[in-house]
Amino acid sequence: MYSVLLVDDERIILEGISAIMDWEACGTKLVGTARNGLEAKELAEREKPDIIITDIRMPGMDGLQLVEAVKETLPDTEFIMLSGFGDFEYARTAMRFGVKHYLTKPCNERAIEEALKATVADLDRRLSREAFIRQTEERLAKVLPHARERMLQELVTNKTYGRNDWERIVRLAGLPGDGGKVRVLVFEPEGEPEFELLFALKNMAEELLASRVLLGTADGRQVILLVDGEAEPDLIAAGVETVLKTFARFYRREATAALSEPGDAAEARRLYREALGCLAYRFYLGEGILITKRELEAVPSGTEVEPPAIDEERLWLLVKSGHWEPARQMLDAFFEALARMRPSAAEAKSVLIPLYVGCMRQGDPALLDFRMKAIETFDRLDTLLAMTEFVARAVREVCEANYERHRTRHSEIVEKLKACVREHLANPQLSLHWAAREVLFMNPDYLGKLFRQATGEKFSQYVTRLRIEKAIELIREADDVKVYEIADRIGFGDNPQYFSQVFKKHTGFTPSEYKRSL
Repeated sequence: MYSVLLVDDERIILEGISAIMDWEACGTKLVGTARNGLEAKELAEREKPDIIITDIRMPGMDGLQLVEAVKETLPDTEFIMLSGFGDFEYARTAMRFGVKHYLTKPCNERAIEEALKATVADLDRRLSREAFIRQTEERLAKVLPHARERMLQELVTNKTYGRNDWERIVRLAGLPGDGGKVRVLVFEPEGEPEFELLFALKNMAEELLASRVLLGTADGRQVILLVDGEAEPDLIAAGVETVLKTFARFYRREATAALSEPGDAAEARRLYREALGCLAYRFYLGEGILITKRELEAVPSGTEVEPPAIDEERLWLLVKSGHWEPARQMLDAFFEALARMRPSAAEAKSVLIPLYVGCMRQGDPALLDFRMKAIETFDRLDTLLAMTEFVARAVREVCEANYERHRTRHSEIVEKLKACVREHLANPQLSLHWAAREVLFMNPDYLGKLFRQATGEKFSQYVTRLRIEKAIELIREADDVKVYEIADRIGFGDNPQYFSQVFKKHTGFTPSEYKRSL
């Protein structure tokens, strides 16, 4: 229901129209009356009526002045003018202010009602038109981002457009023309493409790069952004680095970015191909970084045509014996030589897979099938760095497992040798060669090396230390034990004098002196 303000300087007319009109039947309500233009202006500012019915001739501020004053603050308010028979010029002036309805006095209830209903119909049509425009704008606001994304896809991928077509798309997309420069920035996450990840990466990049982004879209497995080519490259690079780190932190995935050189917006397709060319070098440079032409200048050009050489037999021996550090050095040198070749992904795999298989064969046979199945994972890798890291990690696991297995086996051998010493401590024939030949059936030099690595002392020193400790124990247990008896019981046989010399060397006392000191 529309609000109405009634204005007339004649009280009888004002009260008469107020009383006789069926306002509700016209779809209106009377919100106030005024006796002159000044009073009406104040009331209009307060009530903000939709319709004002006013006389033209009034003291102080006439109807035309009221129309002019109200239209400044309430431009959508409609007016119905009342005037005497001879005021045609006034009526014509009112029409120039947009007043459509003009009634001459005296006018009856029916004429006012018709004018009021016609004005209400005008207001209804205006509201309907405004609602339509608003809905259209809302729909456009929803569709426009998708349309702009589609325009960017056309800009960078379509081969059929001519220069004029490009310029038309540039204008429709609101991109800079007339010498304004742009760059194409491409993001590509690692692994299988997922729409949710691409959508998140696009939003993240647009938010963090802010005003530098002119247009963006997610296409297939990439996020493509058109960025301001006039912006400082280092600032763009810093923003991209923040995007990559943020994406990796939130989604536990690396993404690689490539940035073209600046160019005209109509050259977006060429700039896109340039960015893709940079992105292809992630096979050599790795993922999770921004690649530009500046980074490509540091990539060495390949000159070798044959695969790099590696001493496989030595590498197999190192892996089998569990020596990771020298094996790592061999692998690092091999990987560096392979990178200098600048092989394709297929060529790199043809070299690395046999190397991987050879190293895996040096490990636990029970795990070989499992490690062979891991080649499926290796085959999905798409950067040289990822491939070499995969091989190095697997080789290290085999080395460490072999080392642990050897260490356990060596510990068992050393424990057996210690048990042999405790059991045969009284045997004068006890020696490393005797134990290796008679008990453990091993090479004595290798056995002595294992023992020293495990205990930190030579076998002979270990045996002598245990014999002296046993002698001290015997002296403490019996007051009347004789030196020659102790020597015989701990393996010195019929040479008590030599026993006394060894005992003094270790304790600072002869056996007799040590016994008296107790």
